[in-house]
Amino acid sequence: MSASRLMSFSLVISSLGASPLAAAQDSETVLPSVTVTAPAETETPAYQQLDPNQLNSRINPLAGDAAEALRNEAGVSASRMGGHGLDLIIRGQSQTQLNIVSDGAYTHGGCPNRMDPPTAYTPLDTYDQVTIIRGAQTVQHGGGGSGGTVLLERETAPFSEGEAVRGRVYVGGRSNSDTVQAGADVAAGTDKFYARGQAHYQDADNYQDGDGNTTRSAYQSQTGALMLGYRPNKDGLIELSAEANRIDDALYAGAGMDSPKSDNDALRLHYEQNFQHETWHKVSADVYQTDVEHVMDNFSLRSLTAPMKMQTDSSSTTRGGRIVGAFFSNQDWLWTVGVDYQENQRDALRMAGMPMADVLTMQQALLWPDVELAQSGMFSEVELPLSEVQLLKLGLRYDYVQAKAQAANRVVGSSSPNALYQQYYGVSADQHTEHNLGGFARFSQQLNAQVTAFASISRAVRTADATERYLASANSQAAMRWIGNPNIDPEQHHQADLGLSWQGTRSNASITGFANDVTDYILRDHARGQAGIVASDGATIYRNVDARLYGAEFSGRYAWNQQCSSQLTLTYTYGENRTDNLPLAQIPPLSGSMDMNCQYDRWFWRGVVHAAARQSRIDADPLIGTGLDTGETAAYAVLNLSAGWQVWQGAELQGGIDNVFDTTYAYHVNRANSDPFNPDPVQVNEEGRAFWVRLGYRF
Repeated sequence: MSASRLMSFSLVISSLGASPLAAAQDSETVLPSVTVTAPAETETPAYQQLDPNQLNSRINPLAGDAAEALRNEAGVSASRMGGHGLDLIIRGQSQTQLNIVSDGAYTHGGCPNRMDPPTAYTPLDTYDQVTIIRGAQTVQHGGGGSGGTVLLERETAPFSEGEAVRGRVYVGGRSNSDTVQAGADVAAGTDKFYARGQAHYQDADNYQDGDGNTTRSAYQSQTGALMLGYRPNKDGLIELSAEANRIDDALYAGAGMDSPKSDNDALRLHYEQNFQHETWHKVSADVYQTDVEHVMDNFSLRSLTAPMKMQTDSSSTTRGGRIVGAFFSNQDWLWTVGVDYQENQRDALRMAGMPMADVLTMQQALLWPDVELAQSGMFSEVELPLSEVQLLKLGLRYDYVQAKAQAANRVVGSSSPNALYQQYYGVSADQHTEHNLGGFARFSQQLNAQVTAFASISRAVRTADATERYLASANSQAAMRWIGNPNIDPEQHHQADLGLSWQGTRSNASITGFANDVTDYILRDHARGQAGIVASDGATIYRNVDARLYGAEFSGRYAWNQQCSSQLTLTYTYGENRTDNLPLAQIPPLSGSMDMNCQYDRWFWRGVVHAAARQSRIDADPLIGTGLDTGETAAYAVLNLSAGWQVWQGAELQGGIDNVFDTTYAYHVNRANSDPFNPDPVQVNEEGRAFWVRLGYRF
């Protein structure tokens, strides 16, 4: 289906109720009524809170990972390389332009080409709440966050008197990819102590697109988590949690390699104390460590087509913590102050061997040369009610960044990382430091009983990640090299948001427009002797440019009656590389969704159309630009249908048909190939028609 401008329509529907572990339940599960409620000032297209159980029900409870589940929310997209490891995009920004925080912890993946972004290790069935913050609306969750922040949180509610155990189990399946899913989430405890255990398993085969072509997308994922909590009083909590994620035999149609192994182990300690006090509001502290082990190769899960076998073993350890306090002053001014620390260490070594070799012994490239990035921050926010209808929120953040590559002089193959940095930038990987200052101001005013206006300005500074700064992917052919820039400057985003939210008795709507002027945008490009680039041989490099991003987000809901409601969402982003007078690559086109959702007694049904316009503003020519877009992308519209039935008390059956008309389509966004012999970007088609079913039981 093609069109020059095709608006897309998204599904936002109620599901079968919140997680029984997120809050104490009544004895009977009841389908929620379809009513329109007034959104809070923060519940705008820029700030959204979701229950993962409702989210899974309304889009697809068998999504491969959190990014696939979230990508149809307004303003949210994701790039695909396979069936697992989709990478989130918000307001045209991705990777470390977004802060992804899982139960207070950061995870940085082990793949230089992001086969395993943070959301790859976060199956939504194991979380109780997801918050999507679009743009720089807070300074509390780490430096940067220019595109937005995604918070994934587990919250085990206190046990009531006489309650000892609560939980849920579920099992599901999906045709086309032959996906099988099963899981359990069980908690036991008293008013003082609790233990909560989670298990999630999903196995998927390759799927077929609308034309019947098989897409390499198989994977197997397993997650186990254990939480031990102690409540010293009714307003306090100490929780220790351990989590293990295993992703095995993940195939990637959009890459020259697959991943036989991606393991993540996380350990977290959380403390919080709320106060019933006229001054003190809350104190919290978090300490965490996440360890990722990742393997990718071009031979163990596919037929070897390259002249040599290649395998990369990599590791990424992230540790950190934060302390936050919130208190009142002048009676109603709420202050939040805190300090945080995050340190990430990464190593990656690529080995090579002849096609007949059983063991690879040739060290071909030191992709991450013992990289260490450390970021120490302090921040403060204050909410100031100026009147009964006016609210001002201010935030300020300072980050001290240290970066170093401790093995930059190590010779691997025929070169060292420092020799490559000198060849392309004329610099070595000396220790690098930054002093980054960010902040925001947000004002909202209730204009009348139905309409609230809001405006914000912000500055967010994002430091370069390990790949942008220190990647050293050597190759005998210059066009196949991929080299980080040790002296790359941090991105400085200056953003303005303006919007309105409206609510009536049967409907509500909200619209936000934003403009983001970026100094020193970190651009992945090709070496053509540009300013700061001393080589001109077509290798993949990083450089700073000036850029701008504009866009708008709309969401509106209308209740036809007590049983049925509809929602329309639209989002548009425009990206411009001002230095080179080119479009920014990997910008989603005008897109959105429209749904109809009805429920009667124990039944509900829904229909949703997801659609996107043609994307013709591209950067696809590596001779003059980045070449990160594969080309123009056609418009599409896809219909999904689903229904649910409360079988008996606590038991819920759901099923549906995705891509009813078996449409062949692809999201515009894609990622460049990780194959050192073929680094061109590849666009992966989405799944064709698929039937799915899931049965859940709460107790």
